[in-house]
Amino acid sequence: MGANTYEATSHEPTMPYHSHTPAQVLEHWGATEQGLTSSDAAKRIQSYGRNELPKGKGESVWTMIWRQINTPLIWVLLASGILAVALGKAVDGAVVLGVVFVNTLIGFVQEYRAGKAIESLMTMVPESATVLRDGKHLTVPSSELVPGDIVFLQSGDKVPADVRFLTIKNLSIEEAALTGESVPTEKSIASVAQAAVLGDRTCMGYNGTLVTYGTATAIVVATGMRTELGKISSLLSSTVRIETPLTKSLEVVAKWLTVGIVSVAVILFAVSLNKGYTLIDAILAAITLAVAAIPEGLPAIITIALAIGVRRMASRKAIVRQLPAVETLGSTTVICSDKTGTLTKNEMTVQALWVGGKDYTVSGVGYSSEGAVEQEGTPLHDIPLPVRDLLLAGILCNDATVTEAHGAQVVITGDPTEAALVVSATKAGIAQEQTRASHFRIDAIPFESDRQWMATLHQSGDGIIAYIKGAPEVVLARCDGAENTKTAGKAALAELDRMASEGMRVLAFAMKHFPDGTKEINETDLKSDCIFLGLQGMIDPPRPEAIDAVNRSHAAGIVVKMITGDHKGTAEAIGRDLGLIKENEHAMTGASLAELTDTELERVVHVTHVFARVAPEQKLRIVQALQRQGEVVAMTGDGVNDAPALKQANIGVAMGITGTAVSKEAAAIILVDDNFASITAAVEEGRRVFDNLVKSLAFVLPTNLGEALIILIAVLFFPVVNGVALMPIEPVQILWINLVATVALALPLAFEAMEPNLMKRPPRNPKAPLLSKLVVRRTIIVAVLMAIGAIGLFLWAHNEALANGVPAALALAQAQTMAVTTVILMQVFYLLNCRSLTDSIFTIGVFSNPIIYYGIVGLLGLQAAYMYVPALATLFKAAPLTLAEWGWSALVAASVLPIMALDKRLSRQAAQKEGARHA
Repeated sequence: MGANTYEATSHEPTMPYHSHTPAQVLEHWGATEQGLTSSDAAKRIQSYGRNELPKGKGESVWTMIWRQINTPLIWVLLASGILAVALGKAVDGAVVLGVVFVNTLIGFVQEYRAGKAIESLMTMVPESATVLRDGKHLTVPSSELVPGDIVFLQSGDKVPADVRFLTIKNLSIEEAALTGESVPTEKSIASVAQAAVLGDRTCMGYNGTLVTYGTATAIVVATGMRTELGKISSLLSSTVRIETPLTKSLEVVAKWLTVGIVSVAVILFAVSLNKGYTLIDAILAAITLAVAAIPEGLPAIITIALAIGVRRMASRKAIVRQLPAVETLGSTTVICSDKTGTLTKNEMTVQALWVGGKDYTVSGVGYSSEGAVEQEGTPLHDIPLPVRDLLLAGILCNDATVTEAHGAQVVITGDPTEAALVVSATKAGIAQEQTRASHFRIDAIPFESDRQWMATLHQSGDGIIAYIKGAPEVVLARCDGAENTKTAGKAALAELDRMASEGMRVLAFAMKHFPDGTKEINETDLKSDCIFLGLQGMIDPPRPEAIDAVNRSHAAGIVVKMITGDHKGTAEAIGRDLGLIKENEHAMTGASLAELTDTELERVVHVTHVFARVAPEQKLRIVQALQRQGEVVAMTGDGVNDAPALKQANIGVAMGITGTAVSKEAAAIILVDDNFASITAAVEEGRRVFDNLVKSLAFVLPTNLGEALIILIAVLFFPVVNGVALMPIEPVQILWINLVATVALALPLAFEAMEPNLMKRPPRNPKAPLLSKLVVRRTIIVAVLMAIGAIGLFLWAHNEALANGVPAALALAQAQTMAVTTVILMQVFYLLNCRSLTDSIFTIGVFSNPIIYYGIVGLLGLQAAYMYVPALATLFKAAPLTLAEWGWSALVAASVLPIMALDKRLSRQAAQKEGARHA
């Protein structure tokens, strides 16, 4: 079938191109190595569409705004605001509706920014490609490529579509964004097994990856949404963000608040009518209770508390893109982490040498042999000559350079593997520039993937020497003729197996002397009689701080799982170093995972902590399997392949340095330093934020319940005087307490220091209610105290004023001001108790959070202005109090201190008994 006669169809069956020869793939697409004709390409683009990733339509602005409003808490706030306006309380209503507006705006902005992930995929696709059409080399927009096109690639190009290589020369492609592998992949045209995972398909190139070295011709086999990049786009479209534990808990609280407030308000309305209230007064009583019970300031408190957490996380290298993510991290039960650059340094590092039957361990400063522990390593003059020869070969048979930029910062030019060899030699004092200058390079045989070795010829004081570097089996085969290496072959291969089992990438080195005057070398010259020098094993080592961070995560009850696209042996070695798996445990590969059903995967994912050679859709499956088991999953990643799992996870964490735009847009948090230790720090901050939010709730809710009880008791038992209901607190005064006093005192709790056992307790159960039994009990106790104290002082002050001949209106204002002041002062004393829900203020430190006292002083100043500034006194129907009246209010309010101290003591005793019973 010729290229000009091929009839394209949009339902063209796919084939495993990586397991077929170039000729078979050409035949499948009805193409030849001379390329398509323009007319055939036009037909195919009609059938297959343009080589583009469609932009997601997304949701309309109004849909996103509606989602912010359509929650129980917001409906309660809206209802209270509208009803307040309807009763002529315009100021009250405007304040409440303003809170709703701000809350809606913040939520909308967060969501609008979060919907950009799919659009970011477009930046991965190159704008143009070199293609063979009508027998000519043409540069065409990459969007016009079609299956069957013959394209040309060279170093620096982005691969414009999924391709099968036809010819290559020294081709390496950076595929980390898709596979997660830390070093460029060397390509060949040889077919691979059909079951090979993405990272092992060495005869394929994928859309959006980068050619780092060499050239190639290839046939396009998939375009647009049929490419691997397109499949990831589809996964992103199908994933749905999971609601945060905080959001879910607040919805439950808001739902019950709604039900409770509406029910009590309706009952109160009926009781008011029965007592002889006018219809308007009955409605006003019901609305007053609703306004009292609604925590109007709660959204502002939560938003500001989360924002404070965002600022603290930023100082610890974690940038938060979505406010609720702050708290979600604190609820995390499982962290699924990428390996390269997050748990490891993303620096290939030589860790072991093998020379003449001896092992040498490479430290940060030198070498130690045969397991000896030498803190500073071996000085240069003490390093045996065979070791120096091996290191010399590594730095000379090498095209990479390592230069110091700023202090400890270095700049690598060339292949990371070769750079590791330069650093290895430098640690022994073999200077890069001087060594290469004294060993002038005469000739070289460059590395080719089919050859699997390279060689360089040098002129030095020791004569003319060729150095060879490459795959151990290949290099050893060239040393068979040398007497001193015949017996070393088997030992070297055994050592190779040992190093490889530890996840190392192993290179072998050899040398051969040539007569003076030799100007060039060829493959035949190095076919035999080379002198074997030894092996160098390297790996991307774990970050030291990551090891500590994993241990801290385990102590906090958080399971850490490593999911990588790298090879199984490497993943297992790093997993053992990090303490993720034991010596007798193994990683699960993507190929094995693909054979599991969802039910089987749920069982396996619970006990498996290292996954290797994993495809993007498999990362997504792992996250979903964990979530089905009720886990709160934090997923880290930096590549395009990580984006679907980042979006699906309860909390997606992208890398700020190595992360692609796609991964950053899909994530909720971005790590500035790409360091796993920063995740642990962020978890710590998340737990602190949640603790402080619960403290804020424990502080806010008693006030609302106390105010509601005051209104309820007044309606049930207070008289109606001259057709006017007697109220201890007016609706506008309730708003003063809720929106000014409560917020001013609750916000300092967001700055509370961490509890001592913060990272030693298990993660919070996401299904556990936001309001624990302890918080509910405290809410009831404090609310009852608040209601009794405020009503008692109101009645006393009101009766005293009337008895002393004070006009009724002024007597009411003075008594109400005293009730309001009592509530506020009780809030002040209760605030000190809320700094820790279990321990006394002396345990956590009286002055460990000075902002608490700034809040108290500020509020007392506001309360003084409330009653002594005429404009405010008129607005809030307040009257000035005497110093004695302030004293009575403070005395009654202070009753909360001994009662809360007793409750904390009883709670601790109960917890100790419960712990002893389970011990």
